[in-house]
Amino acid sequence: MAVTACSSGGSSNASGKAADAEPVAATAAATEPRLAVAAAPAGAGAPSAVAHSAKGTGVKAAKSSLKVASFDQKSGKAVIATGGSAPKEPAKGVAPKPSQSSKDGVAVGDVIASAPAPGAPHGVLAKVTKVTGTTDKGTEVNTAPATLDALLGDSEAKGKVPVDPSSVKVVPLMKGVQVSWTKPDGIHAGPKGAKVPLGNLRLDIGASLPTPPGSPVSAEASAAGFVQLAPEVDFSYDGKGTGSTGGPGTASLALNGDWSSAWELKGQAAATTGDKPLRMPFAKLHADPVIQVGPVPVVVNLDLTCYLQVDAEGKLSVDVKQEMKGDFRVGGAYSWGKGWSGISKANTEVSPVRATASASGKVKAALGAEASVGLYGAVGVSADLAPYLRAEGEATASASSDGKASASGKWAAYGGVDLTGALSAHLKIFGTPLFERRIPLDLYHREWKLAGGEGGVSTPKKKAAAS
Repeated sequence: MAVTACSSGGSSNASGKAADAEPVAATAAATEPRLAVAAAPAGAGAPSAVAHSAKGTGVKAAKSSLKVASFDQKSGKAVIATGGSAPKEPAKGVAPKPSQSSKDGVAVGDVIASAPAPGAPHGVLAKVTKVTGTTDKGTEVNTAPATLDALLGDSEAKGKVPVDPSSVKVVPLMKGVQVSWTKPDGIHAGPKGAKVPLGNLRLDIGASLPTPPGSPVSAEASAAGFVQLAPEVDFSYDGKGTGSTGGPGTASLALNGDWSSAWELKGQAAATTGDKPLRMPFAKLHADPVIQVGPVPVVVNLDLTCYLQVDAEGKLSVDVKQEMKGDFRVGGAYSWGKGWSGISKANTEVSPVRATASASGKVKAALGAEASVGLYGAVGVSADLAPYLRAEGEATASASSDGKASASGKWAAYGGVDLTGALSAHLKIFGTPLFERRIPLDLYHREWKLAGGEGGVSTPKKKAAAS
């Protein structure tokens, strides 16, 4: 947990607090090095920190033994406990006296940043507005939302932190979903024989699709394959260069990673309209990784919904399979004077395996993931990464009274990827100015041809029967 205390006394009191700060804060303020960005300890080793309000430049936060014992997200009421013994109960009829110094506990004006705690599964970033009393669990306080610049000040931080796949909670939404991951210590989860690189999370899915009424059994439609991700959080902050306006000079939050998929679409999918394609979410994923930015625990909230979406028209029967791999980056970047802008990048390598189609019509199937990224429970970035397969075919036939008949047709199969998304006003949590409308990410679209063909066949007219 990180806390920054606001001094109400003169300069001598402020300097006294700076002297009480732990060395990590004193060093940062003196030399202003770039703060390290790394994964925080998990479980019982989750970080806690205190920040003293020191005039000048540098980080305002320092480590602390204070812990959030409980937090009510609706009212903002919290109980703050110390790492040592619990505070003593005040005498009956005597109102508690708010502490004026964070070394005596928590005080009005302190800004608290905490890893997930009881009542706050997405972490806490709040400012103490009132100290209301003490209990055997700790000091009771009222809080209001705070921003990161109150803790990081004029410091600079930049780094990427991989997300531990074993920390991701997966909720299957369809039967047959299988989850796999492997850790450096050799621990493996998932189907026996599944090969998953270290740091990757893999989901396998196989699903039957509705077919048009009256379709033969041979036209039964299905989709199967896997999606594999190695996500990492990309965080940066620079508190310099804002003049007297406060807030950071630059900041960014993004979700990066490598991804791969291998899947196939078979059969004749039922026709759907352009407005209502068949969409089947098959798994929801959630994680709250804590990254340590200097002494400050920053809680990142990641949500992904993996889905299969099919849009079909006509009676096209397909058998398409391909393998794809690449990397992606989605998020937002802030620059003082310019505001927030979106980040949307993707690189793709494709290996077509099989592609055939027959009859007339169109079909498109996407195996995608909707993702959202936020801090302390406030979603700041939403994105949709959708690799897809599509095929289209045309067939014509003619016959004449003399017995001649002919048929011709052409078909093509394509692979592609779409990346869309938007930034929300919750990115103000960095301490940047509020923007009222969602900012769309630049649309990323790429498509390539996998296979295709065309041709015709004719039959000679029948000979007249001998008399």
